[in-house]
Amino acid sequence: MFKSFIAGILLGVAVGVAALYYVPAVDQVREQSMIEVKPNGGNIESFHINVPTDRIMVGAPNQQVALPLGLEWPSNNLFAGIRAELFKLRNAKDIVVGIASRVAASGGERGDIIEWVLHLPARGSVYLTMQPEAVIGGYRVGELRAGTREFSSLQGQVTERWIVDTAASDDATAGRIELKTEFVGRLEDQ
Repeated sequence: MFKSFIAGILLGVAVGVAALYYVPAVDQVREQSMIEVKPNGGNIESFHINVPTDRIMVGAPNQQVALPLGLEWPSNNLFAGIRAELFKLRNAKDIVVGIASRVAASGGERGDIIEWVLHLPARGSVYLTMQPEAVIGGYRVGELRAGTREFSSLQGQVTERWIVDTAASDDATAGRIELKTEFVGRLEDQ
């Protein structure tokens, strides 16, 4: 009887392992990175966000409609000049590859601040800071401050550009945020 019990346990474990091997519990697909190589070294990667479709959350003072519904922004004066947003992040093929958060603060003792965090599952995260004023052509320019995993040994810059959706004439806030990263490995890591 005891031998049958042990054989049943061993057979059950073998069947369980075989089932997990042939029928995976989670079948995550990693989208191929759309990276261009720069002629003088480094790489370029473009991302975009379709607004309002890709907006997941927005927190700001005196907001007309909360997203998600029921979100209450703190009424404390500390949060008066802060806007926080969370988006789906898309690659050049218009496929969602991650999430992006954008925090903008104005009127603080350090002046206006714009920060992005891009999280790309299976690749890592990128923390970016932007100049609050746009340069010629309507771009904002920023730089990579920190990264994890494949971005941890990189340095470089990023540009942000807002493109108005002229097809959506009834919605003045519809458009697209384009983020273009240009990263290269640090010299001390090479």
